[in-house]
Amino acid sequence: MAKPLQDLAANGVAVWLDDLSRTRIQSGTLARSVEQGDFVGITTNPTIFAKAIGAGSGYEDQIRDLALRGTAIGETLRLLTAWDVRAACDILRPAFDKSSGRDGRVSIEVDPRLAQDGDRTAAEARGLWWLVDRPNLFIKIPATLAGLPAITAALADGISVNVTLIFSVDRYKAVFEAYMAGLEQRLAKGGRLDGIESVASFFVSRVDTEIDRRLAESGHEDARRLRGQAGIANSRLAYELYEQMLTSQRWKALAAKGARPQRLLWASTGVKDKSFPDTLYVTELVAPDTVNTMPEATLHAVADHGEIRGDTIRGSYAAAHAVMYGLRRVGIDIAEVTKLLEEQGVAAFTKSWDELIGAVTEKIEAAGAEVMPAGAVKPASSNGQKATPAAGAPHHAR
Repeated sequence: MAKPLQDLAANGVAVWLDDLSRTRIQSGTLARSVEQGDFVGITTNPTIFAKAIGAGSGYEDQIRDLALRGTAIGETLRLLTAWDVRAACDILRPAFDKSSGRDGRVSIEVDPRLAQDGDRTAAEARGLWWLVDRPNLFIKIPATLAGLPAITAALADGISVNVTLIFSVDRYKAVFEAYMAGLEQRLAKGGRLDGIESVASFFVSRVDTEIDRRLAESGHEDARRLRGQAGIANSRLAYELYEQMLTSQRWKALAAKGARPQRLLWASTGVKDKSFPDTLYVTELVAPDTVNTMPEATLHAVADHGEIRGDTIRGSYAAAHAVMYGLRRVGIDIAEVTKLLEEQGVAAFTKSWDELIGAVTEKIEAAGAEVMPAGAVKPASSNGQKATPAAGAPHHAR
C-alpha cells in the first residue's frame, strides 16, 4: 500500500475505486488490489458498466444463456451487472468485516431512467437488494426530488443506500434528512438499525467544469482568480453542514439507538482540466469520516505522487464561503448551475444505460440468439433440448 494512500486512511478518508469489470474480477486484479489495501470499496454506474460490457470480455456465455432462456433485455442487464457486483462484494468482504460494515462496500445503481419516479425507484432498489443478496451492498439512488422518498423508503426497509448525483449543499441537506427519516421509519416499524449504512455522493469536478466555463465567458476581472475553486469550496461547505447536522437533537436521538452517520463521499474526482494537479480533488478534500472514490488513473496518481497534508477541510469554511460569495458577485448563479448539473447527470447515465442496451443487444445477435424486448416471453423449445442453468450464471460460476 503506497504511503499517500496510508496517509489518507490515517486521516479518516476511505479510498474506494470508481470502476468494475468482469475482466478485473476474473483476472485476479481486483483481489490483489484489495489484499494490498489499495482501496476498501467500489462504486459503479451505468457508464462504467457500458464500457465494461460493451468493450470487455467474459460476458458472452452468460449473455447467450440469458437470450436462449428468453430473458428480456432489461432483466438481462440486471443479471449481468448483479453478477459482477456480487462477486466484488465477496472479494471485499474481509474489508467489510474488518471495518464493522463501514467499508468493503460495492455500489450498484438503479435504472437511471427511473430517476423522476420515486415509487419505481424504490421498487428497483428492493429488487436489486434481493438479487445481489450481500450485506456489503450499496444501492445507488439519485438525489433528485423524486428520488428523496425512495431513499427514505429503501432505508426503512433495511437497505443500505449510496445517494448519488448530489451537486448542491441544499440538496445534500435534504438527502441527510431523507436518511434520518428512513431510519426513524425503520425504528417505528420495529426494525433495527445495525447493518444499515449510507453515503452521500457529492460530485466535485463537474462543478468546476461548468462554473469555469461560465467564468471564462464572463470577462469579469475576478474570473481568473476564482477559476478551479468552486468544486472544492462547494464540497467543503457540504462537510461544514455535515458537522452541523451531527449536532442536531434529531440526529443525536438516532445515534443513541445505534445509527451511524451518513458519510460524505467525494465523487467525480478525476481532474478534467489538465492545467490542474491530477490529485487536486483528493488532497484538498481530506477530513475524518469521508470517502473518496477515484477512477483508476486518479488512484494511481495519488499513490505515486499525492501529497497528503492532513485535514484540508476543517478550518477552511470561511475561505469556502468567500469563494461562493465571489462567484455570486461575478454573476454565477450556483443554484442554477447545480440544477443543470443534476439534469445533465441523469441524462448522461440514461444515455449510458441506452448504450449498454445496445452493446448487449449486439452481443446477443452476434451469438445468433434472439433479443427479447421487455415483457416478452420466449416460447418453449420443441427440439427436446434441456433448459439452461438457472439464474443466468456464467459457465465458470456453476
